[in-house]
Amino acid sequence: MASPSPHDRSRKEEDEDDPVEKMITRTGCAELHYAVQECMAEHQDWRACQSQVQTFKNCMMNFQNARREQLRKQLQTSSESAPS
Repeated sequence: MASPSPHDRSRKEEDEDDPVEKMITRTGCAELHYAVQECMAEHQDWRACQSQVQTFKNCMMNFQNARREQLRKQLQTSSESAPS
């Protein structure tokens, strides 16, 4: 019996509740995360995957900065609309 491919992205029931997967998917960086995982599986050496790691890191930083700005604007709007 063949073992399942480590690159199989089909959703399994146990994967549905993985909070890390959900978080990464919400960031829009999931494909870059998968590219890092695939590179690591292929090379078995994180040093060979630095371009993928840096691209994923940049995506996550962009998401975090955008989220921080969104929260700042929400706080600013709510404090401006609060009764004095």
